[in-house]
Amino acid sequence: MSDQIITFIMYCVPALIVGAVAFYFFRIHIENEDKKRLFLLHKENQKYTMPIRLQAYERMTLFLERMSPQQLFLRIPPHNFSKKEYEALLVNSIDEEFEHNLAQQIYLSEKLWNIIRTAKMATIQIIRKVALTEDVKDSQAMVEAIFKEFVEKATPSANALSHLKEEVRQFLK
Repeated sequence: MSDQIITFIMYCVPALIVGAVAFYFFRIHIENEDKKRLFLLHKENQKYTMPIRLQAYERMTLFLERMSPQQLFLRIPPHNFSKKEYEALLVNSIDEEFEHNLAQQIYLSEKLWNIIRTAKMATIQIIRKVALTEDVKDSQAMVEAIFKEFVEKATPSANALSHLKEEVRQFLK
């Protein structure tokens, strides 16, 4: 009886070892095939999403450029407006441009989107702060005061634009 058990074990142990090795290699093969399939799917999806993401980056670049004081004052010159009217025109222009590009946030990182939103709010805050200044009497004086704000420091839109460019560089790697 013990000879039969020993013989049975001698046949089963190699079979179990072969089965375990086969299972291990089969599992590794399946995992590699899954990774390959996911890589190919990701690569295929990138064909379609890359142009859309680049377009989103382009649109946000345009928004940031249009929001910069130099461009803003070229588009909305300070004719004979009161400072309150001019403030409202500038803020409305920035808000409309931002709302027009709201959908682009799904293609940008959350960090970049927050930087862009912060730049927008900072620009509006500076416009409002200058409009509340007693020394500023009309729209022309307002333009000059806003330009003085940015003589020694970069505009919020310029800072956001540098972050956007860095994210695009990382995306294209």
